[in-house]
Amino acid sequence: MSHFVTIQTQIRDVAALEDACAELGVELLHDAEARGYANQTRRGDLVIRLKGPYDIAANRHSNEESESGRDAAAPYTLTTDWWGGHVEKEVGPNYGRLLQLYGVHKTMREAHRKRLRVTRRQETDGSIRLTLAA
Repeated sequence: MSHFVTIQTQIRDVAALEDACAELGVELLHDAEARGYANQTRRGDLVIRLKGPYDIAANRHSNEESESGRDAAAPYTLTTDWWGGHVEKEVGPNYGRLLQLYGVHKTMREAHRKRLRVTRRQETDGSIRLTLAA
């Protein structure tokens, strides 16, 4: 019986995802197998190799396939095995910390591209405040 669950996300920038993974202290692999319960695996275009026994597979998802087989602009779906709380402990409930850090790094990359200054501040409630200035 599979324990893997897939969700649709808005992750489109692999470099920002790599930065988020680095901040979490986990590795982002390309074209690898994600580990799950009872030695089950899922292939991923990208795999977030977690410290615990399970990983996260990220695959491009699109309703319309491009000529190359996948829509390069399509967002990634995230698939993991939530059993036992291993993944939640590392990336937060429903990928919360991972997606938060992805958003922070994506915003910072876009701001730098537009030559804006970025100030980042960690709030006491766990949120992250970004201030952008010209």
